[in-house]
Amino acid sequence: MNFKNLAASVLEKVGGKENVSSVGHCATRLRFNLKDDKKADTEAIKSIKGVVGAVNNGGQYQVIIGNDVSSVYKELVQLGNLSDASNSDTKEKDKGVVAKVLDTIAGSFFPIIPALAGAGMLKAVLALLTAFNWVTVESETYQFLNFMSDAAFYFLPILLAASAAKKFKVNQYMAMTIGAILVHPTFISMMNGAKDEGTELHFLGILVPHVSYASSVIPIILAVWFMSYVEPFAEKIVPKSTRIFFAPLLTLIVVAPVTLIAVGPLGNYLGQVLGMGFAFLDTHVSWLVPTLVGTFTPFLVMAGMHYGIIPLGMNMLATKGIDTIAGPGMLVSNIAEGAASLAVAFRTKNKDIKQLASSAGITAVVGITEPAMYGISLRFKRPLIATMIGGGVGGLFLGIMGVGRYAQVSPGIFSLPSYIGPDGFTDLIYASIGCVISFATAFIVSYILGIKEESMEESTKEVNEAKKEVNEANKEVAATNHDVIYSPIKGKAVELTEVNDAVFSEGILGKGVAIIPAEGKVFSPIDGTVTAFLDSHHAIGITGEIGAEVLIHVGIDTVQLAGRHYSPKVTKGQTVKKGDLLLEFDIDAIKKEGYEVITPFIVTNSVDYSDVLGITGKDVEVGDALIKLV
Repeated sequence: MNFKNLAASVLEKVGGKENVSSVGHCATRLRFNLKDDKKADTEAIKSIKGVVGAVNNGGQYQVIIGNDVSSVYKELVQLGNLSDASNSDTKEKDKGVVAKVLDTIAGSFFPIIPALAGAGMLKAVLALLTAFNWVTVESETYQFLNFMSDAAFYFLPILLAASAAKKFKVNQYMAMTIGAILVHPTFISMMNGAKDEGTELHFLGILVPHVSYASSVIPIILAVWFMSYVEPFAEKIVPKSTRIFFAPLLTLIVVAPVTLIAVGPLGNYLGQVLGMGFAFLDTHVSWLVPTLVGTFTPFLVMAGMHYGIIPLGMNMLATKGIDTIAGPGMLVSNIAEGAASLAVAFRTKNKDIKQLASSAGITAVVGITEPAMYGISLRFKRPLIATMIGGGVGGLFLGIMGVGRYAQVSPGIFSLPSYIGPDGFTDLIYASIGCVISFATAFIVSYILGIKEESMEESTKEVNEAKKEVNEANKEVAATNHDVIYSPIKGKAVELTEVNDAVFSEGILGKGVAIIPAEGKVFSPIDGTVTAFLDSHHAIGITGEIGAEVLIHVGIDTVQLAGRHYSPKVTKGQTVKKGDLLLEFDIDAIKKEGYEVITPFIVTNSVDYSDVLGITGKDVEVGDALIKLV
């Protein structure tokens, strides 16, 4: 797969780099914060080869890629120069309060998940080593591995400060400094000493509450939020000549004390309230939370709301050393998702569905559910029902047995070692049984329900027969009913397969031809309206009066030129006539920068026609008949 081409296609369809405020990724998704969600063409994005699906929920525009997401992300950042995109202005006023909160939580957490997952797995390995007495608690090896696995969690306020700074658009290193203050050894020593002696701490005569911030979540997010108001104010009132020194000083001297005196303790108390709420549920209805999470995790993931639950589980890990909120329910839900897909693979007769369901099912059991969710469950609906039933039943069992995990690890079959706790293998055994229950239940239900494959085949057969009759009856009419689209460029017309871009060569965006330009001018091939003209000026979309929607894409990967060597002659929304000059471009300059100038010329609504016939293998002049629409 060409990741650069895929990234370019996604970037173009979300509205271009100008529409991207910030972008990140998790295990399977590109997560965009767009300035204007309406500019994103969701249906076009879903049709791009290599994209599993696209959703706009939880304050984020999410493009599901799958396991190759990190490769696509790297190309995307480089292609759109998006490394500093988080500093751009985002139009958040159209988002609701819930969406903003979810967006903030998700945006703060997903960049640091790799660090937490690695540390969590190291904790799980350490638990195995000690459980089998391969390493003793007193050994130096244990001590090294222990503090290595604790580091990411202990210094969690610093990690969260770095990512939260991007969300709140403040200086990242100043935010990290606030996080470091919360876990500074001197502050911790002062706090522990005051607790032991039963005394109080004061700053300028103001009481500083006894609060420990190691491994905390909410306090630092609130602190950076507070900083987002102080820092701009400081930069505004401090003269430019001394701003580089005194603006950070003013920010630090205001934010740090307020955080220690008020904001931090408030966040800590909120975390304690959440912990007390879930402790109440654990005491009185311990089965409820894992059951609900196990049942509705697919919907939480689709909406991006699972990032609202993960911090609750992490807060519980930080305060109690065990997570009974997020981990157990998500674990059995992912196992159920995989089982439901594998059942489809066992039952279906369709080779393509069998292959997709098999690979997606295995991936889901490991912990990556999006391919199974979007490729199987949502597509056929019934596997989704099986997933919810399996996850709910497995979650109910784990809830009744009081199962919890002892490390933050991505929920999947390989995360089971994280259920080894201080009391030994009890939680691990019950977690394994819960996975078996969830898998068996979802598999059986999914296998029994099926996917209505037979009725789908019958419907397809009937439709094809009806189409055949209509085509035969109108064959003579169709043969003479053509619309003609003319060449927009002087050059040589060739097959689309010669384009070094799978999006075009495989006809993903539509049928047509490609032109190797002999002259750097583009003319309108039809009468119509310019409906798309990116700021990079390399691609023009026209909707013709005849109903055809055409795209002229000058060069391959030339979006990276950001408009250099292109001179537009029309604007988006302008009405044009056949033969009007649309664009001039410098062929030699584009080639010197290392880009191909071959120009795909396609009909993007090809599906609306019986056929799209292109004339290739010859030199063409501007205005020559080039494409016929049947």
